[in-house]
Amino acid sequence: MTDLYQSQRAMRHMRRAAMQRGVVAILDVGTSKIACLVLRFDGIEADREADGVGSMAGQSRFRVIGAATTRSRGVRFGEIAVMNETERAIRTAVQAAQKMANVRVDHVIACFSGAEPRSYGLAGEWDLQDSVVSEQDVAQVLASCDVPDFGEGREILHAQPVNFALDHRSGLGDPRGQIGNRLACDLHMLSVDASVVQNLLYCIKRCDLELAGIASSAYASAISSLVEDEQELGAACIDLGGGASGISIFMKKHMIYADSVRMGGDHVTSDISKGLQVPLVVAERIKTKHGGVHATGMDDREMIEIGGDSGDWEKDRRQISRTELIGIMRPRVEEILEEVRARLDVAGFDSLPSQQIVLTGGASQIPGLDGLASRILGQRVRMGRPMRVQGLPQAATGPAFSSAVGLCLFASHPQDEWWDFDIPTERYPARSLKRAFRWFKDNW
Repeated sequence: MTDLYQSQRAMRHMRRAAMQRGVVAILDVGTSKIACLVLRFDGIEADREADGVGSMAGQSRFRVIGAATTRSRGVRFGEIAVMNETERAIRTAVQAAQKMANVRVDHVIACFSGAEPRSYGLAGEWDLQDSVVSEQDVAQVLASCDVPDFGEGREILHAQPVNFALDHRSGLGDPRGQIGNRLACDLHMLSVDASVVQNLLYCIKRCDLELAGIASSAYASAISSLVEDEQELGAACIDLGGGASGISIFMKKHMIYADSVRMGGDHVTSDISKGLQVPLVVAERIKTKHGGVHATGMDDREMIEIGGDSGDWEKDRRQISRTELIGIMRPRVEEILEEVRARLDVAGFDSLPSQQIVLTGGASQIPGLDGLASRILGQRVRMGRPMRVQGLPQAATGPAFSSAVGLCLFASHPQDEWWDFDIPTERYPARSLKRAFRWFKDNW
């Protein structure tokens, strides 16, 4: 636990150093693509140590000066499966982005999906020595949180204070400088499979790059695709990727739950490939050009040339109706959405004041998906694309870039996390904890 706390602190310092030098790379390591954006920071307005526990603390201006994507290799379910293939793909994307930016980049901030995230709600209390809340009091109340026993082979990816209460006033974003006697805090902790993180760290090192920060894709996507009201009142962001679909729930501008479903757009492609007996490349083309999940009478008459070069004239001239294609795609899309629904139910999403759901990610672009999703997930569903970052190249403005763009925002002004405070190290009690995520319902 302590070593992870130290390594996260070290990454925070490295991020600060990289920003002072003015250039940092953003790396989204996905199952179907690896995206790299190079950011140049023009001037850091307020990146002070103690700049609020707010969600957008330390606002700074940056421009995207390089962007590149490459087909991902060696990644399955959002996790590295073949090290040297992933290394090659990361090098390709980073070199192309550096070339476009015309700068050399040493530091990267990365995000990934998968790794079986688990959310925990922690609470802590602290009696103030002096009646004014200081930086040290915030550190003490964070240290007083009952840290659960995460089990073997798990690491903390995020540990964010999501709510402070001073005496009887709850819902405080930043209690520092306020007067009271007893400080309480709610903390959201996200643990992930340690080996997945270590593989990613190792892979980035092999590319001769330094890791200056790491985040969950589900979190990054939500930062870029949820509008202010949704982040404040409560919303779920579903990032439908190639190999995994990330889920994150936001409330009061903080992530209070995250999860991941080990299915995505690649599984739909794979079903088409098996169903039509065509290579994956052909299946992907058919999916993006003709795919959908809602058949009308017209689709019986719309014929799709499957094409091919097997040399068998009959086989290469095959045609199917769009209705047949939808018949192959729909069951898998329904399965993914049903699984997402189940995870949201476990999280207690139905008890939030707002039931907004935002779909983003490359696989969210299947025509008719919003209609199907609102039937399975609930009425209030909208399609989301990345916002809040100007100057993106046209190619990087679609929903497939939500996590990469969100990671730019995370890099420029990260939310305060546990490791931003000098936590007294003697306090790491491993007490058991209810994992059911109902605490925010009772507390807020």
